[in-house]
Amino acid sequence: MSWPSPIRVRLLDATSINRAGRKGIDYRIHLGMDLGSNRTDSIELTTVKAGEKRERFSFRAGEIVIGDRGYGQRPGLAKLDDRGVFFVIPFAWPNVPLETPDGERFDLFGALRSLPDACAGEFEVGFRAPDDRLIPVRLVAIRMSEPAAEEARQKALRERQKHGKVDVRTLEAAGYVFLLTNLPTTFSADSALHLYRFRWQIEMKFKTLKSVLHLGDIPSRTDESLRVYVLAKLLIALLIEALIFQAESFSPWGYPIQQLAPDSSAA
Repeated sequence: MSWPSPIRVRLLDATSINRAGRKGIDYRIHLGMDLGSNRTDSIELTTVKAGEKRERFSFRAGEIVIGDRGYGQRPGLAKLDDRGVFFVIPFAWPNVPLETPDGERFDLFGALRSLPDACAGEFEVGFRAPDDRLIPVRLVAIRMSEPAAEEARQKALRERQKHGKVDVRTLEAAGYVFLLTNLPTTFSADSALHLYRFRWQIEMKFKTLKSVLHLGDIPSRTDESLRVYVLAKLLIALLIEALIFQAESFSPWGYPIQQLAPDSSAA
């Protein structure tokens, strides 16, 4: 497939921050990152009550957006598709009921069980936009190795037990990586999953913020001082990014070297 310009790939995610000595989450940092330049292009600090939403970011037609399950909601995905934005985003199975291209109910778990070991598969499906339009997408999935699946099931079990009853389908779903994409079919299932694996880049950025700039436990007692502390640290992080980006093309001489024209009189 030919593209009119280089493909812009963006990563979206959020991380929680809290005050030192407290168990609960106080605030969230929502971050958008340009994968090609490894630079932050959007950042916002909100309270813990604010969720991960597409509306926090602006998008360009033709770019590819990669996010986690928090962004796998039908209204947001439908708006991305309407704007010509490509996405590679996982989803929580109860939140996005899938249908066949003909509008019939799609058997998600039957499709997942049909996957061979260590081999990606894809299925033509669709989901309903808020106005009841069927948005055509592909379900791309792969079965995890048994050790990875067991670890994911235990994590899901711990999370769901906090809210009471555990649905056995949630534990079964934890044994797979599955996501929705509206990328052209020239992107294979393996290619879509490979793109999704780049999410670790934004995880590394969050780890840097928390370890190097000490955003793990905020030494603050009030909301106002916490916001001042965090916003100052984020400003420092953006300045460091800008300096690193400029340094990559900075001449070691400190100034550009001009090419002198040959002296014709010497001949």
